[in-house]
Amino acid sequence: MLRYIYADQLHQYPRLAEEMFTHRADQFRTRLGWDVSVDSKGHERDAYDDLNPLYVIWETAEGGHGGSTRFLPTTGPVMVNDHFSHLTSAPIRSPHIWECTRFCMARGQGPNVAAALMLGGGELMNGFGVRHFVGVFDARMVRIYKRVGSSPEVMGTTGTGRDAISVGLWAFEPDAQTRVAARAGITPAQSLSWFNRAFGASPVIEFAASA
Repeated sequence: MLRYIYADQLHQYPRLAEEMFTHRADQFRTRLGWDVSVDSKGHERDAYDDLNPLYVIWETAEGGHGGSTRFLPTTGPVMVNDHFSHLTSAPIRSPHIWECTRFCMARGQGPNVAAALMLGGGELMNGFGVRHFVGVFDARMVRIYKRVGSSPEVMGTTGTGRDAISVGLWAFEPDAQTRVAARAGITPAQSLSWFNRAFGASPVIEFAASA
């Protein structure tokens, strides 16, 4: 199932929190070789995890972390403006654009989990009035986005081939939602019920950066 959890709520889900940060370390440092910080607990965390981001997490049938991604509004500090502004024509700041980062998949999870996370992102758009997500991605993600039916508009790229790094902008039109839901094996009604379970009928934004 999809879980929507702010950072200050993670203590209520200790297994999901523990596995999310260790799986991030495994993916970004061990498998991809990124220069990221991993603490003595084996957790990959950065400064943006301290801004009370909203995590969308796929919880497996066993109660573990299958995959996750992190969201922050561009009205506050975000990675794309702080570290990748050379790939955009101007800073991206709007209450209607959120940044999506740390798209992580646990080992052994299939493309349905990637699609489920994107479906959860679509629920955030619909529920919070977000028009676009912006994110930085590497070349390997292009194939994943195409497979699940949600490719971004590329705003800028540096590098070539497997070393290419891009900034992309995502919308989530109804036809995209239908495609992604089918790929995830989740009905739109089920997806919406998970969102409503987390936020109720009147979602309230709780990001520290939006204050």
